[in-house]
Amino acid sequence: MYHKVENKFPKNFLWGASTSAYQVEGAYNKDGKGASVQDTKVLPEGTADFKVSSDHYHHYKEDIALFAEMGFKTYRFSISWTRIIPNGTGEVNEKGIEFYNNLIDELKKYNIEPLVTMYHFDLPDVLQQRGGWSNRETVDAFVEYARVIFENFGDRVKYWLTINEQNMMILHGAAIGTVNEGCEDIQKELYQQNHHMMLAQAMTMKLCHKMVEDGKIGPAPNISAIYPASPKPEDVLAAQNFNAIRNWLYLDMAVYGRYNAIAWSYMKEKGIEPKIEDGDMEILKGGDPDFIAFNYYSTATVKESKIDDSEGKFIGGDQQIATGDLGVFNGAHNDFLEKTEFGWEIDPVGFRTTLREIYGRYNLPLIVTENGLGAYDNLEDGDTINDDYRIDYLRKHIEQAKLAITDGVELLGYCPWSAIDLISTHQGFKKRYGFIYVNRDEFDLKDLRRIRKKSFFWYKNVIKSNGEEI
Repeated sequence: MYHKVENKFPKNFLWGASTSAYQVEGAYNKDGKGASVQDTKVLPEGTADFKVSSDHYHHYKEDIALFAEMGFKTYRFSISWTRIIPNGTGEVNEKGIEFYNNLIDELKKYNIEPLVTMYHFDLPDVLQQRGGWSNRETVDAFVEYARVIFENFGDRVKYWLTINEQNMMILHGAAIGTVNEGCEDIQKELYQQNHHMMLAQAMTMKLCHKMVEDGKIGPAPNISAIYPASPKPEDVLAAQNFNAIRNWLYLDMAVYGRYNAIAWSYMKEKGIEPKIEDGDMEILKGGDPDFIAFNYYSTATVKESKIDDSEGKFIGGDQQIATGDLGVFNGAHNDFLEKTEFGWEIDPVGFRTTLREIYGRYNLPLIVTENGLGAYDNLEDGDTINDDYRIDYLRKHIEQAKLAITDGVELLGYCPWSAIDLISTHQGFKKRYGFIYVNRDEFDLKDLRRIRKKSFFWYKNVIKSNGEEI
C-alpha cells in the first residue's frame, strides 16, 4: 500500500535500545550473584565466556550517561534472576537489589524509562539441576522472583517484559541451554517446558496488574513473517504450519489463553504435546497483556516437506535460519534478500509486514525490543568506527516502521539490539551490534573503553528529530 502522506512517529515514542544481563553485565560471581545456566554451559570453541562481558556492572553510570547523550527515551535491559535470588528460590540478595535500584535511579535521573525484561535465557543453575523448566516447581519459583522484583522496583518501573524469546528457547532449546543432557525426547521435553513457561507468564502478568500501580506488561517473543517459497498451495500450507509453530503458538497463548489449533495439531501428530494438569487452562486465561513486545531480525521462507522413510524430527538451525521439520515445512533460500556476514537474511519490508500481521491479529500496542545488525566492526585510527552498514540496516527498518504506523499499526517504541557492544549468544564478542564500541577482543579484555561509533551520532539525530531525519 502506498500513502500520499506518511504519519509521523508519535510525540511520546519510546526511542531506545536493548541489552540483556548475562551478555553485558559481567561480574558473574560478584556481590552474592549465583550461577545461571549461561555461566555453566559449554560454549562454542573460540568464543568468550560471560564472566566479564562488557562489564556494565561496573560501568553502568558511564554507559547510561552515553545513552542519555544519544537521547534515549527508554532503555530495555534484563534483570539477572541469580543476582536477585542466587539459588533461584529462597534468600534474596540485597546487593543485587541495590545494583538494580541504582541502575534504575540512574536512568530516571536522565528521564529514561526503564523497560525491564524479567527473564532473558539465564535460568538459575540450581533450578536447572532440579530439572529446570521441565520441573513444574520452576513455575512457582519464577512467580516468587517476579513478586520480589515488582515489590522492589515497581514504584519506578512501568513497563515489564516477561520472557525473552520463549519461542526460540523451545525451537532451539538445546543451543540456548534449557535441556539437561540425557533427555530421551528433546522436543517433547521442550514443549512441556513451554507449557510451564506459559503458566508462569500468565500468573506473572496477573501479579503485575495487582502489584504495580499503572504497570504494563507483555510477552517478548522473536517474531518473523513467514513467506511461502512459491504460490504452490503446498508451499502456502507449509508457511502456515511454520507460522503457527514459530509465532502464533506463543502469542495466541499470551493474549487469548489458549493453544493455537494448528500448533496443537502439530504437537499431537508428533506425540510431543505437553501434559496439562487440571486447572491449567484456567490459569492460562486472563493474563491480559497490555502490549506485545517482539524481536525482529528477518523473515523466513519455507516450502513443502513430504514425509519420507525417516522419523519426522525437527531439524536445527538458529533463531533466524529455519531448516525444517519433515512433513511440516522445509527452509528455503529467498533470492530477493541480501544476507549479513553471519548468514541472516535482511528484510526491512518484512519488518513492516510483521508489524502489520501482529497488530492485525491481536489489536494490541507493539514495542520492538530487538532489531539490529551483527557485524565485524573495525576500530580505526582516531577512535573511529565507520559502521555505515549498521546505519543503512537500521534506517531501512525505521522507514518501514513509519510506513507501518501510517498503515494503522499502534507502535509505542523501537529498541534496536544493542545499546552497547556485548557478547552474542552464539558468536561471542566478535559479532558486534552496539552503537557504542567496547574496547576488548574475544579473550583480550584490553581497557574496556567505551567509544562512540558513527551510528551513535546518527541515532542521536534520529531520536532528536523523532524519526524525521534518518
